[in-house]
Order: sequence, then C-alpha cells, then structure tokens
Amino acid sequence: MPYRHAHYFVGFVLLVIMVGFWASYFSVVKAVPLAFHVHAVSSMTWLGLLIAQHLSIHKRMNALHKQMGLASFALFPFLILGFVMIINVSAKGFAAGDNPFYTYIAPAFGTAMWVAIAAYLTLFYLALKHRRNVRLHAGYMLATPSILFESPFGRFMDLLFPAWNFIGSEGPHAILDTIAISDGIAIVFAMTLYFMDRKHGAPWLVASGFMAVQAVLTWFTPQMPFMADLFAAYATIPEAVTLVVGLALGAAAAWFGWEAGKPPARKPAVA
Repeated sequence: MPYRHAHYFVGFVLLVIMVGFWASYFSVVKAVPLAFHVHAVSSMTWLGLLIAQHLSIHKRMNALHKQMGLASFALFPFLILGFVMIINVSAKGFAAGDNPFYTYIAPAFGTAMWVAIAAYLTLFYLALKHRRNVRLHAGYMLATPSILFESPFGRFMDLLFPAWNFIGSEGPHAILDTIAISDGIAIVFAMTLYFMDRKHGAPWLVASGFMAVQAVLTWFTPQMPFMADLFAAYATIPEAVTLVVGLALGAAAAWFGWEAGKPPARKPAVA
C-alpha cells in the first residue's frame, strides 16, 4: 500500500496544531467563540480520521476502512462549515471597523480561508472520483493536511522561531509572512512527493497549486483595495446563508465525487 508512513506526517500536523494554537485556543478553550470550537473539532477529527483510515487499510482491515470512509461523508460538510464560521468571525471584526488590526488583516485571513475551502473541496472530490486507484485516492486524501498546515505552523514559527521569518515585514503584515513561509515549506514537501512518483503525483501538484495561490494572494491582499471591498460585501451576507452554503458545498463535493467515481454502466448485450 502507498504512503506507508503517512500517519506520522498527519500526526506531526496534529502536534503543530496543538503547539501553534495552545496560547490562543487550547489554554483558553472555555473563553473562545463557538466558531473556534467547530473549526478545531472538525479539523482535528478529520486528521484523526485520516490516521485511522491509513492504519486500517495497511492492516488489511478493509471493512473498517470503508466504514470510516462513509463517515467522512458526514464529517466533511462540517469541516467546511468550520472554515466558514472562522471567516464569519473575521468578517464581523472587519465590519465593526473599531480595531485597526482587523481592518488590516481580516480580508487577508478571509482570502486564505476561501482558498483553503476551494482546495479541500477539490481534493476531497478528486479523492472520491479516483477511489478505485489506490495511489491517487490515498494521495488526494493525504494532501488535505498540507492545506491545513500554514495556519498552525505560522503561529508555531512566530511563537518559537521568529527568526525564521526571513521576509521581515513590520506590524500585522508579519503574520502574512508566516503564512507565506509555511505554505512554502508545505509546497517543498508536496513537490518532493510529486517528483518521487510523477505518475501518481497529481494530488501533490494540485495541493501545491492551491498553496501557492494562497501564499501569494494572502500576502498581497492588503495592497489590493478591491479585496477589502469584496470582504466587506461578504460581511453583509446573513450568517445563516453562508453557513448553509458551506454545508451544501461540502455535501456537494462528497456527492459529485462519489458519482464521478462510479464505474461506467455496462452496455446491454446485443442479441
């Protein structure tokens, strides 16, 4: 089976999440908004599911692997919902207009999350579409944590290794430096896997493309006034609408991916 040691990679991402978000989430878990709980629980459960799926298939527990695969259909829409809820928190802070930090940084955060949602939808759809090709299916599923990597690792780096920020922007923009650098590290990792097996490397190429777009677009968002206008327009959309759309997008990716992965119907025999 491919990616025999992938559970260590996913476990590493979980560790980075714990360290990176310890100060802002885990140590103050009772004092944070509901959106952060939904995002944290759904994202970490997704990583846990990937580890469990990986170990089960390598131990030839195929029935358990299939059951957890079906569980991903229920979990994935809530994963996307968590991303949307975080965007909405940033949108509220931006719309309030009483915090210079949010005024500057929130559109960039929103941009990063929009790209992340698009990446997750694409990767999960392709994982289901190619579920009959073990290497492609595994690759697309295991590429999803790379999209999640930039946010916790950026905080991890800012907390423990600030000297790694070789870009050196001042003020709030330094946070966007860490996002770009974290995406760059993840791209190097993904492209290494791509060149190790180019025949089945499409998942890592797709993930790298999304991360490159995320890094560049997020970093330059504060220099693009129309992005702030776009985020302001998003902030006017009723929250219930955005949440329903998020759930619907997650469910649609699952449904269309499953349908696309079905074998072609056999033509009736001609007498």
